[in-house]
Amino acid sequence: MKKRSWISIVFSFASQCKGKIILSVICALVSVASGLIPYWSVYHIITSFINGSATIPNVWVWGLIAVCGYTFRYIFHGISTSLSHASAYSILENIRLALAKRLMRAPLGTVVEESVGKLKSVIVDRVETIELPLAHMIPEGISNLCLPIAVFIYLISIDWRMALAMLITVPIASVAYFSMMKNFNKQYADYMESSNYVNGVIVEYVEGIEVIKAFNQSSTSYEKFSKAVKSFKDYTLNWYKSVWKLMNFGNSVLPSTFLGTLPVGMILYATGTLSPENMVMCFILSMGIVDPLMNYTLHVSNVKAVEYAIHDVDKLLHVTELPDSKNSLSIENHNIELKNVSFAYSKNKDNKVLSNITFSVPEDSFTALVGPSGSGKSTIARLIARFWDVDEGSISIGGIDIRQIPISQLSDIISFVTQDNFLFHCSIKENIRMGKPSATDEEVYAAAKAACCDDFIQKLEHGYDTQAGDAGNRLSGGEKQRISIARMILKNAPIVILDEATAFADQENEEKMQRSISALTKGKILFVIAHRLSTITNANQIIVLKNGEIHSVGTHKLLLDSDSLYRNMWEAHIGARNWSANSKQEVESICSEL
Repeated sequence: MKKRSWISIVFSFASQCKGKIILSVICALVSVASGLIPYWSVYHIITSFINGSATIPNVWVWGLIAVCGYTFRYIFHGISTSLSHASAYSILENIRLALAKRLMRAPLGTVVEESVGKLKSVIVDRVETIELPLAHMIPEGISNLCLPIAVFIYLISIDWRMALAMLITVPIASVAYFSMMKNFNKQYADYMESSNYVNGVIVEYVEGIEVIKAFNQSSTSYEKFSKAVKSFKDYTLNWYKSVWKLMNFGNSVLPSTFLGTLPVGMILYATGTLSPENMVMCFILSMGIVDPLMNYTLHVSNVKAVEYAIHDVDKLLHVTELPDSKNSLSIENHNIELKNVSFAYSKNKDNKVLSNITFSVPEDSFTALVGPSGSGKSTIARLIARFWDVDEGSISIGGIDIRQIPISQLSDIISFVTQDNFLFHCSIKENIRMGKPSATDEEVYAAAKAACCDDFIQKLEHGYDTQAGDAGNRLSGGEKQRISIARMILKNAPIVILDEATAFADQENEEKMQRSISALTKGKILFVIAHRLSTITNANQIIVLKNGEIHSVGTHKLLLDSDSLYRNMWEAHIGARNWSANSKQEVESICSEL
């Protein structure tokens, strides 16, 4: 893909506000031009005194004109910045919405493989860095460049030598600036890498602070955190120290326009080739371009920052999407069939997670996936939901390859509940309603009761209107899991995939939830990834996985008799349950004695 310029990328998101941007630039030009009116007024006042024609009314008139010039300057500056800020935030909104939309269409693996710190850095920090330059650089940068050009042309009409004298500091300062920018690309790339790393460490530290405290690792983890922050600080300071002399030199020389205009003007005046009033006008105008020139250099220094930010955003905007069909298909049944499926995660294609997986799941059946950790159970479930596409083979529903089914239609026919249940920072009611946005309150309450949620929700301060908190942090793991199951019940999809959906439930509620799930999945396909083997004893088929391959298939009874791996897993599970039950009884006995 051909690399686009950052300006074209920005303006591709500015379709709604191009008129505001153009008007902002016009107002900025008027503002800068108005700022020259006071200099023009001072010129006429000084000229009148030189010519001996100065009168108090005349001075007052030019003074009033100067005040009007300042007034117009700030009025149009305010209008310009208001319009440019509104446009900038509109562009930022469009960029962030486009990023979210793209990530939703990308394979889940593409998102998961990126660190949270980097994604946060791009979506929040990088996009935010665009705002300030965008709000000021486009209108003010253009106007601050046009003004010195206009002044230079006007000075040429007075005396070309004074025009060149005014610019004598520009090449001197430019040498300093170009020297300073010589290694900018590499330094800025290293700076961004360092920034991404420290962002990742900060996010990891904040998200893992509960584990850090629980295992008394605060000193070790804080040391990693502090080293990352210190490393970022040291790099930034060292970079600044390497350029500050050149930067200060350039910033000191560039505005010193009198270095050229004063000696040249005095020589031309002494030789009689420049009148006093024109000499004064040249001095005034050379001072008048100082602020625009300095402001322009600030905008130029921001160009690289914006360029890197935009290209980081553009890279994320061009992640590979899952191919999506546009036309809905008529699916006669929901039988699931996997044929010779192989899959490896994108970062390590040589290390296959699944190899030659073949099995089918008929309608109105209960299928369970079991196996040691890392055998590929969750990967199969996610491939059926098309979080990724298979590398080899195919997965079909109703005889149709899922790659031919529109993603929105596939999402409608599959309910997926995982162990890692995410709740949004909104009410419990709205979290459940996400399963079916059009559901009535009564339907939400019915789903909550079916998922054994109603009892604990009613005890909350505001009941169903209680806020779940950030990522559902106001609820326990079991409560969040039951809310997720309530979503699934409300969605009422024909295919239900449960990735150990009762893992956080206590024994009493687990039994209730199992009965609810069994009742509500009648006539549907129930596909369960199980760690508690006692929950799948009545499955129609149990598929045992080992090292990404199918080890055996059968019912619970058949596998106990014929498969040593499954039998060992079952005995380990029963032993753990007995130990848990005995431990509970011992604790209750001790408590009763106390």
